Amino acid sequence: MSQFLTRTFFDNSVQNWMISIFMLIAGILAILVFKRIILKRLKQWSIKSKTTIDDFLISTIENSIVPLLYLFAFRISLNALILPSRVLSVLHIATLLFITFFALRIITSLVRKFIFSFIKRRENREIEEKQAKGLLIIINIIIWILGIVFIIDNLGYDVTTLITGLGIGGIAIALAAQTILGDLFSYFVIFFDRPFEIGDFIIVDDKMGNIEYIGIKTTRIRTLGGEQLICSNTYLTNSRVHNYKRMEERRIVFKLGITYQTPAEQVKEVPKMVKKIIESTDNARLDRGHFSGFGSFSLDFEFVYFVLSSEYNVFMDTQQKIYFEILARFESEQIEFAYPTQTLFTVPSPKLSEFE
Repeated sequence: MSQFLTRTFFDNSVQNWMISIFMLIAGILAILVFKRIILKRLKQWSIKSKTTIDDFLISTIENSIVPLLYLFAFRISLNALILPSRVLSVLHIATLLFITFFALRIITSLVRKFIFSFIKRRENREIEEKQAKGLLIIINIIIWILGIVFIIDNLGYDVTTLITGLGIGGIAIALAAQTILGDLFSYFVIFFDRPFEIGDFIIVDDKMGNIEYIGIKTTRIRTLGGEQLICSNTYLTNSRVHNYKRMEERRIVFKLGITYQTPAEQVKEVPKMVKKIIESTDNARLDRGHFSGFGSFSLDFEFVYFVLSSEYNVFMDTQQKIYFEILARFESEQIEFAYPTQTLFTVPSPKLSEFE
């Protein structure tokens, strides 16, 4: 038996081969026990929990950590063997590629989880998840490029020249595509800072409409006329945007004037009438109402109230109802609205005989 164990195959004794195989089988069995017992119980526990973080961690362990455990079990079992330098070099490269691949997978999964957790707390989640896919593609490309540079560096090559070349090439690309890159960074600003979202009604300079789509380079707005307006992201982030969707209530100021022939007692009652009408109207909150001054042809009043809704149709309906009520009340009280008029006073000219 001892003679059999001391026999060599590929520069290793049978005993060393048996030890290596035993270590590999033991490692695989330990991993299987971990998967069948510990990981299974963790999955059952995560089903009962309300958070999704535990589901993400268990999925990461199952899809990325467990394959690495198999790799480590395989490499540990090879320590019992004497291997040629060429084989060791190939194993080193394969191990490096294997570890880097799964490490990058874990990093990209973490980034994806962070972004989608951020989106989950926002409105229009389904639409923004579709938009986030473009952002994830860019981030994944950057992560994988850094991973490739890491592999090249660990293989013993000098990456200084490569990084310098990438830097110079990056500057040249940035200068050639500065407009595109500007829109891309503006997209990041819109995505994380949220000055507006899909469905918001905005006004930018003389342009207005509802946000339909936010892309990596452009944002599309459906105007009131029905056409689609396409704006660059840089233009929107550099402009003053009025977001009416974020408006909780709308402040209304209106003036009216009555004729100078109105009796003083009725003039005093006008603010009370209009205030009562506004206070009795749904979706309206009175701020103030006063006799504001003597106009060139009218006695002027100014009233301020708030419409308790951001919807434009609600505002117009409320304002129309108030105006109808004022018109009916003034008609019943025989109060006349003033309009631009002029009164000319003429003096009869003296007779010519008086000067003779």
